[in-house]
Amino acid sequence: MSWQERLWPSVWLAPVVLLLGTGFGLVTAPLGGAVAVLVAVLATLLLGGMLLATTSTLSVEDGMFRAGRARIPVELLGDPEVLDADGMRRARGPELDARAYLCLRGWIDAGVRVPVLDPRDPAPYWLVSSRRREDLAEALRRARR
Repeated sequence: MSWQERLWPSVWLAPVVLLLGTGFGLVTAPLGGAVAVLVAVLATLLLGGMLLATTSTLSVEDGMFRAGRARIPVELLGDPEVLDADGMRRARGPELDARAYLCLRGWIDAGVRVPVLDPRDPAPYWLVSSRRREDLAEALRRARR
């Protein structure tokens, strides 16, 4: 059994990237129109590429839970807690334990908090953003059985 989710950027970030790239081009407008257009295009491509490069993957397969670059055996995890937007806001803010492992994306407002049961692990839990939080929690529960 395996489960996977890619945390792609939201569509609303495309106009933001385009506006930022255009802004960089406008800054160089005094150097000439061709320079401004070139800088705008290159900045937009660079910003878009950087945004896509931050795209993480969540997966549950082969007895491992992976979130971004980190991984942990599912037998070392407790029962996952599904968090809606308000619960995730509290978990990222006033309830956050500084030792927790975080795989958060600002464009995803919900997620899952998974307790870490390994006493040698300094992280008390993993907090991850997910658009399919119910599916992730169920995949973790099934993998632990």
